[in-house]
Amino acid sequence: MNVISTRGADAVPLAEAIAKGQAPDGGLYMPQTIVTQNAPWGDTLVERATNAMLPFFKGDALEPHLHDIVAESLSFDAPVRQLNDDTALLELFWGPTAAFKDFGARFLASCLTRLFEPTQQHTVLVATSGDTGAAVAAAFHKKPGVRVAVLYPDGRVSPRQAHQLGAFGDNIATYRVAGTFDDCQRMVKAAFSDTELSERHGLVSANSISLGRLLPQMSYYVNAALTARDQGQPPPNFIIPTGNLGNAFACLMARESGLPIGKIALACNANRVLPDFLTSGDYQPRDSVATLANAMDVGAPSNLERLRHLFAEPATVVRADSVSDDEIRATIQATFQQTGEIVCPHTACGLTVREQLRAAGDTDKWVVAATAHAAKFAEVVEPLVGQQIPVPAALQELLDRPAHATAMAPSLDALAAALDG
Repeated sequence: MNVISTRGADAVPLAEAIAKGQAPDGGLYMPQTIVTQNAPWGDTLVERATNAMLPFFKGDALEPHLHDIVAESLSFDAPVRQLNDDTALLELFWGPTAAFKDFGARFLASCLTRLFEPTQQHTVLVATSGDTGAAVAAAFHKKPGVRVAVLYPDGRVSPRQAHQLGAFGDNIATYRVAGTFDDCQRMVKAAFSDTELSERHGLVSANSISLGRLLPQMSYYVNAALTARDQGQPPPNFIIPTGNLGNAFACLMARESGLPIGKIALACNANRVLPDFLTSGDYQPRDSVATLANAMDVGAPSNLERLRHLFAEPATVVRADSVSDDEIRATIQATFQQTGEIVCPHTACGLTVREQLRAAGDTDKWVVAATAHAAKFAEVVEPLVGQQIPVPAALQELLDRPAHATAMAPSLDALAAALDG
């Protein structure tokens, strides 16, 4: 299948779009059509993910490798676990960096290692608000012919996230930018728009603007929906914590592909560009503000361009609500007291929206995407629950390594100098 730009550039093969990341006109790549496969779905996450993505890879250079790519990248589960009678958690934090970003990052790395020529050198450039950078670094760590440059906003990620980001070394360079995530994202987009710089370093995107990140994120929604169907349950409704809208857009694409998925609600933190847009129809990007749910501190969500491209009236297909830091704290405490479950601040945003829906009279059952492990935010969560959080082994291994990040000014010139150095 060929893909097109949201801004009208000529269609290109999917493999080319994955290799480039961003369209040459500055738009985001989108499938020309969204179709579903008609063969049996299979019983495992790998089988279902392969079948869900197969129509998009049909006739593509990567199609013969798709099953192997999925099998090696989605090697951990995404279980749905009941929290109480009408709410469940879709646990997306069992990968190597304890966040849902591992699904897309590992899939992208598996695709690109098959597309790159062994003699070529490439630079994977990624801006992160907390979790993306570590997932991308882990996925590409020690891959031959690839270096990774990770940009994160200095002082705006959790201490453990910052340690993760700087703990890889080797072919991974980490930069702490004196600004916000939006500054980091602007720098990355400017680098890709600079044709000479992009070609000189063989720049490749690993942010959620990449279809190689977006498509595999459909997999856990597909798996959860099909599992519910097989158990005789109605199509699940999902609440998805979101900042840049990539994870949520993947769920929308899964539903558009014909999967049995019900309503979709977005949970945002105090950065309420998405809720305001869906309420008013007027997109007003703004400077992001720092919150406890830092991975969602986004004031100009890139994937909103895909949402507007695919849906003439986005507010008819998805809703969004905003959650304050005080509500995040209260939800973390209440969830632990009522269920014994310890959740991260981002998952708490989703659970807060779930309570808002219940208070508004919604009687449906909901599945909340649990996007990261609470141990990544110990300095926030542990005082609220009054106990230490067990650290997953993979995360602990990263925390035991030394870490380093280089200071960087929030400008394209500073980024170019670092890449040239």
